[in-house]
Amino acid sequence: MTISYIRPDKHFDGVYEQLKYIKLYAEQHLLDIDYEYIDHKSQNKPLLEREALVTFLRSKKSDILIIYDVWTLSSHIDDLVQMFSCLLKNNMTLHIVKPSVVINQQSDIMLVLGLIDQLRQKLQDESKKSIGRPKGSRSSSKFDKYQEKILEYLRDNRSVSEMARLLNVSRSSLKDYIESRELKEVVTATTVPHSHCPKEAINKVIGAIECPEIKSTTAGE
Repeated sequence: MTISYIRPDKHFDGVYEQLKYIKLYAEQHLLDIDYEYIDHKSQNKPLLEREALVTFLRSKKSDILIIYDVWTLSSHIDDLVQMFSCLLKNNMTLHIVKPSVVINQQSDIMLVLGLIDQLRQKLQDESKKSIGRPKGSRSSSKFDKYQEKILEYLRDNRSVSEMARLLNVSRSSLKDYIESRELKEVVTATTVPHSHCPKEAINKVIGAIECPEIKSTTAGE
């Protein structure tokens, strides 16, 4: 069975965006979705309070689960580790759309660690961005209304300058929007079959792992 799991979180992408990209991904990778699970209740609740989801996933073995990004499973690092462990223990195959990777029992441990660190970095960035705006909200942009058209242009390999002219907007602002929403990465993930560049996607996740840095202190401090 192939299952898509969608969970809204105010810090990240909503149900509509997740559904859109998962459907594109499934079509491009010849996956027929048998069951669509939209988890409206959990929001940012810890795993212990998500009884319905836990019961559902524990009943699945050797199935395929498609999610948009790692935070969809949980935005709590400890819960994410537990979910990865249990899903793999049950021989599940997990397709993660945004980084365009697949994990299963045979996956490199560095890929799994890279995905966990990816969430850690994302939460850290969101924490910094939340300063100055209401907690639990994602900042909107005037470009949101053009997102469908921007994605279409990106799939057609149009340049940012050309897109800016077509939309009659500032090139620099449009470039910032595309980068902040990681739209190029989303287009790549939903249009390039895994058989074409699995190593590239895996290496990108592993290469983005950040190791802690010790800041040097001056004498007398």
